Amino acid sequence: MTSFSDLNLDPKVLKAIEATGYTTPTPIQEGAIPPALQGRDVLGIAQTGTGKTASFTLPMITLLGKGRARARMPRSLVLAPTRELAAQVAENFDNYAKGSRLKKALLIGGVSFKEQDRLIDRGVDVLIATPGRLIDHHERGKLLLTGVEIMVVDEADRMLDMGFIPDIERIFEMTPFTRQTLFFSATMAPEIERITNKFLSNPVKIEVERQNSTSETITQVLVEHTPKNRSMTAKDKREILRAIIDRDAAQADNPLRNAIIFCNRKVDVDIVAKSLKKSGYNAEPIHGDLEQSHRTRTLDGFRDGSIKFLVASDVAARGLDIPNVSHVFNFDVPSHAEDYVHRIGRTGRAGKLGTAYTISVPSDQKYLDAIESLVKTQIPRGENPWTPPGDRPARNEAEEEEAAPKRASSRTRSRSKKASEEKPAEVAAAPAPAPQAAKTEAPRTEASRPEAPRPAPADNDRSDRNGDTRNSGRSRGGRGRNEDRGPRVVGLGDHVPGFIEMSFDERRNDK
Repeated sequence: MTSFSDLNLDPKVLKAIEATGYTTPTPIQEGAIPPALQGRDVLGIAQTGTGKTASFTLPMITLLGKGRARARMPRSLVLAPTRELAAQVAENFDNYAKGSRLKKALLIGGVSFKEQDRLIDRGVDVLIATPGRLIDHHERGKLLLTGVEIMVVDEADRMLDMGFIPDIERIFEMTPFTRQTLFFSATMAPEIERITNKFLSNPVKIEVERQNSTSETITQVLVEHTPKNRSMTAKDKREILRAIIDRDAAQADNPLRNAIIFCNRKVDVDIVAKSLKKSGYNAEPIHGDLEQSHRTRTLDGFRDGSIKFLVASDVAARGLDIPNVSHVFNFDVPSHAEDYVHRIGRTGRAGKLGTAYTISVPSDQKYLDAIESLVKTQIPRGENPWTPPGDRPARNEAEEEEAAPKRASSRTRSRSKKASEEKPAEVAAAPAPAPQAAKTEAPRTEASRPEAPRPAPADNDRSDRNGDTRNSGRSRGGRGRNEDRGPRVVGLGDHVPGFIEMSFDERRNDK
């Protein structure tokens, strides 16, 4: 059996490996480290959790042991698709580089440029970055890649999914042609193969058997649900999630201690986390739209146990080393079959038992077919612990809704009846006014009006707009068509407030 001491690593690196508790390299480490130490390009095909990070950090530390970093010109470059994965690579580098004098810098979004510029200006041996932030620093003139001796691309297939391939090609062109390239991916899509053919020179290819069959330490359960109304799908799934959590927390065999809950969309991550917190569960969301400091605190809290439920997008599915996760929930069935393997791989690690639930609805069938085709087995079906309240006869609910307005109308009628009973007798006995009285009534005059007479027509009278002189209707001896109603103020209607009429009366009397 091969040991790390057989791989020609630096003695200081071997001492650091021993301190971490590892003694035997994984297949990808055993295959990638020797050619990397020889300065050859390496193409590694292996799934997450196979030890890819150590397979490039260990030879990098050994090769960079000689030499000196220069300001703004890093000696090596590691590209990672997400901030969390980049931070994890940096953490691994710190663990394995103990005893060496190598310096590193981490360039990721969500962190101040000022602090990152300060590190680059001092000179770094290892630069770990996400593609977007690296290009930002280069365009600002703060970073030169002409001194890169070793370049590593980690999780290249994830880079493809996130649309980073054009950025990767651009970064390759910024580095020297003589660099050594270590390229790692879980799959070899045609686009990935094109890049490796273009930028790698006669690479040594190490392919670890694909782990499409998930670990035997993980108990997989598929919970199927058919909502009565499509609009209630998300709400029903949240109810099912809470019911499973409550049931498994009380189990004696592998009880639920903590869990990662995966959603396909960021907005659903926030909704599910908010729903759990509202129901009294200790849950926090993590996705790409949150600030990096917030995401780091959330991950640290989940690792130390202060956060019990981590609701995540696929940003937490790959590459993150989160130990002792007892349960994983696929709140949404992943649209990419490979993501299913990555997600449930967060539990059942290092020989420990884990449980992975997937909640599905009929519209997820095509994704389930792809997953089961990939893992070459059918996911065991499990019992749905949640009973929808809609199992009551629909007629009873309709009758209750129909009864509500009836009760309201009966209360209205009772109040009207009571009010009519309380009316004075003389009011109730008063004769109704004659319906035709208004037609036989003589036209009202100014003298008969209880309030002051209306003023003369204003300047904006219709006759003025036709070019006549002011008050032209009155000068011709007529009162106009509104004679039976008295003078009126055009624009104010028949109901003119008394204080306005008084003001017009004063103006007319002054004249």
